[in-house]
Amino acid sequence: MGLLTFSINLTLDGCVDHREGIADDETHAFFTRLLDESGAMLWGRVTYEMMEGYWPAVARGDLEAPPAIHEWAVKLEAKPKYVVSSTRTDFSWTNSHRIAGDLREGVQKLKDATPAGVLLGSGKLATELDRLNLIDEYRLLIHPRIAGHGPTLYQDGLPRTRDLELVSAEPLRNGVVAMHYRRAS
Repeated sequence: MGLLTFSINLTLDGCVDHREGIADDETHAFFTRLLDESGAMLWGRVTYEMMEGYWPAVARGDLEAPPAIHEWAVKLEAKPKYVVSSTRTDFSWTNSHRIAGDLREGVQKLKDATPAGVLLGSGKLATELDRLNLIDEYRLLIHPRIAGHGPTLYQDGLPRTRDLELVSAEPLRNGVVAMHYRRAS
């Protein structure tokens, strides 16, 4: 069984708006390494639709991008992508698959079938999966910014505090800190 690793960009005040992070070669190289280490991506429908509206064009070369960003796009294109959605049934982006029905069962089956692990990149879906105790690790990029607005991580709350163990903390040259936590027993 593979691990489910939640990874996301967030500001010091917890904002997860994708426009607030530092989107440079260094942060994209970080996420490319995570993608290389994982067997699949997992998103909610809203995040998937945001991603499919941009990254396939970068991978095809229709949009100009620096090498690190293009590399991310090409690897993302090839990676299996799973989407939790109760409303959308058609996913035309290469290697995209729907998870429908019981969330716990669907995500657990995905973890069981993906020994290299699954990389989760949706904040709202992470809240639901954390409520179901399905997230094993957290790889967070903390950006040196205060956004002063939302959406924020776990803004809908959890039923109880989640204790984590620090695995590593790595400062990047751009001021971002890559935090790696795993669930405490």
